[in-house]
Amino acid sequence: MSGSLHARGFAYWALKVFSIIVALFGLALAAGGLWLITLGGSWYYLIAGAGMLASGVLLFMQRISGVLLYWLVFIGTLIWAIWEVGLDPWALVPRVVALAVIALLTLAFIPVLRRHTRREAHP
Repeated sequence: MSGSLHARGFAYWALKVFSIIVALFGLALAAGGLWLITLGGSWYYLIAGAGMLASGVLLFMQRISGVLLYWLVFIGTLIWAIWEVGLDPWALVPRVVALAVIALLTLAFIPVLRRHTRREAHP
């Protein structure tokens, strides 16, 4: 058992930690979004949070679909942000920057996810 822990490597554990962070961030966003809906606010936060939560779970399971789902959430966020505030860069920054950083980080894990997919296809 302990041998398999060391055999996984840094990238494997970094993906696990990253996926948990994405899922927790999504859970917090969805919970806040649910509360906002009860106050008559936007559905965006609940939908985006649920997407991020699902993406984090898929990434934890080492599925490349987690990256694709995250990028779908990110593109939806861009559309929502532009719809809400227009092209004002200062108004877009708080709505987009954190999700953009996470989106870029998901790209760093694509080699790990592809390696896992190849191992599953050719055991």
